[in-house]
Amino acid sequence: MDKFFHSVILDKDKCMGCTNCIKRCPTEAIRVRDGKALILSERCIDCGECIRVCPHHAKRAKFDHLNLLDGYEYKIALPAPALFGQFNNLDDIDIVLTGLKAFGFDEVYEVSRSAELISDATRKLMQKGVLERPVISSACPAVVRLIRVRFPDLCSHVLPLNSPMETAARIVKKEAAKKTGLPLEKIGAFFITPCPAKVTDTKCPINSKTSYVDGAIAISEIFPTLVEKMEHADTVEPMMQSGVIGVGWASSGGESAALLNDKYLAADGVDNVIRVLEELEDERIKELDFIELNACAGGCVGGVLCVENAYVAKARLQRLRRYLPVSQNHLEGDVPPCMQWQDNLEFAPVLKLSDNMEEALRMMAEMDEIAARLPGLDCGSCGAPTCRSFAEDVVKGAAKENECIFVLREEIKHVAQALSSMGGFVPGHNKEDGSDDGKRTV
Repeated sequence: MDKFFHSVILDKDKCMGCTNCIKRCPTEAIRVRDGKALILSERCIDCGECIRVCPHHAKRAKFDHLNLLDGYEYKIALPAPALFGQFNNLDDIDIVLTGLKAFGFDEVYEVSRSAELISDATRKLMQKGVLERPVISSACPAVVRLIRVRFPDLCSHVLPLNSPMETAARIVKKEAAKKTGLPLEKIGAFFITPCPAKVTDTKCPINSKTSYVDGAIAISEIFPTLVEKMEHADTVEPMMQSGVIGVGWASSGGESAALLNDKYLAADGVDNVIRVLEELEDERIKELDFIELNACAGGCVGGVLCVENAYVAKARLQRLRRYLPVSQNHLEGDVPPCMQWQDNLEFAPVLKLSDNMEEALRMMAEMDEIAARLPGLDCGSCGAPTCRSFAEDVVKGAAKENECIFVLREEIKHVAQALSSMGGFVPGHNKEDGSDDGKRTV
């Protein structure tokens, strides 16, 4: 499997070479070279922020399509709780679940059910005191990947539990195998995803060799047909088996509230997430027990693969939750192995300059020298997000220092002055009396 599988991809034909994306990328994974954006695969965390801000729609998410269902004998839908907030005037979640059955799925298992199990497991682990405080949620794969590449000292704080998506797939596929007698490879579990980071997590999971999720279908892909199926459903089948706690995971603060602990912080939006992680790394946040972080504004309802405004969807979910029980899913006994990570989260040093420490220190010193010569404006005209990242590109041989327009202007100015002092012709000036000849200078 490709170590750097990515669900966020670039359409070069649509790219106009603007700098919107390079300014917003949280890991500085995008450059503009030869008038087109370039995504540095090893740095990308598939947060989808570049998709959100690209005015030319040159970035898009790669996800599985519905024809993937044809390759399985038994098909299971795993709807994210964010899906329930996409529909106007919805007063019963069972209508959505019935629509998914009519879509051709043999079974529907709400990811909100496994979210309630994860909440229960988190409470148990925190009560045992085996987790390093403050505990950072592992539910958002974009945040986990961000920590892995930018905040190595915080890796030990990340909750070592699988996401609700992965937990749901493991539980329901094993149950389906017992019920149908089919082998696991003939049972397909398909996550209805609000974001590209979850797609990447199904193809290239961080803390396990493979995922039990066989496909990730975008909410935007399934939405039009699902609405039609819902409208033409003759009867509504009572299928929902989750409550307020599980559905609440769709928006920022839902996971934290489920812990029944007041010492928590919930932040959403990648810029806010980075600020919290920086303060946590600097040990300025100590009094909290739990930190919930979502890369998308508003939480999962703000994913770029949703169809509705994040805050409208959140308001709809708040109305739906009024008619639900608190929770319908609880763990019996200790946290089962199927919910736990196979390995600890390890730092991925993709931002390092060199494997050789001596060489890395030399490159760092050279970067400092180059950065000191740059204007420090972070204008992005060079194709890099900051002057510091441009200096890094120069040291690595990916760019030349005079690609900075300010450095180039100074070079041209010095050449013009040298020619002038040598008595050579300087465009725009009479070399004898210094008068303007009507032409513009360089």
